[in-house]
Amino acid sequence: MTDVNPDQIGVGAPQPLEWRDGDMPYSTAFGDHFYCQTDGRLECGHVFLAGNGLPERWSGREEFMIGELGFGTGLNFAETWRQWKLHRIGGQHLHFISFELHPMRGEEIGRALSHWPEIDAEREALTATWPQTPDGTVTLDLDAQTRLSVVCGRALDGVAAAKPGFDAWYLDGFAPSRNGEMWSEELMRLVCEKSAAGGTFATYAAAGFVRRNLIAAGFAVERRQGFAGKREMLCGIKRFAR
Repeated sequence: MTDVNPDQIGVGAPQPLEWRDGDMPYSTAFGDHFYCQTDGRLECGHVFLAGNGLPERWSGREEFMIGELGFGTGLNFAETWRQWKLHRIGGQHLHFISFELHPMRGEEIGRALSHWPEIDAEREALTATWPQTPDGTVTLDLDAQTRLSVVCGRALDGVAAAKPGFDAWYLDGFAPSRNGEMWSEELMRLVCEKSAAGGTFATYAAAGFVRRNLIAAGFAVERRQGFAGKREMLCGIKRFAR
């Protein structure tokens, strides 16, 4: 399959995929894998959970809201939900809101997530309730304490329209060199503006312009050791209101 120009794919429409090594999806539009080829689930734990101080930070919180740029296969959500179920107590509620330009079909999500038996329960629940044609905002109450919302369309528009109060962000678009719009200064400013006081972010990306955009947006940015031999990743906390 040849590469596809992402601008030629309708907003909200599924994008063409290749499958590599059996169950690893590869975006032909962006020329990139959907997650780390070493182990995407472990990468989620190292980068997004640990980078945002989770699960410790949701301890004792009645409500906790996570934002994500790039839902992809739903892997980050599935692993976060698994961890949430292990650590939550009665009365706590998690709202996970993801912004996705090209939502995958349910069967594609199921195929990709089948690689990890650790999240079989989460995969089955997600694919059982995922709509045949995702459009607008997909909201799934997956259990009494967990709500997933996937906002289909451009992240800039979705984040701009979102209510503020995000406690943590997973910045997980395709590589900055291939999907610059997802890492723009304008979008990073919106991410910071929509964050609660003390809100955090984490990302596998460490490109210089990404770091500069996050600092300009109002985050105190820290470099940490990346996953699986990757030299660096970024994480940080909101410094001030803009």
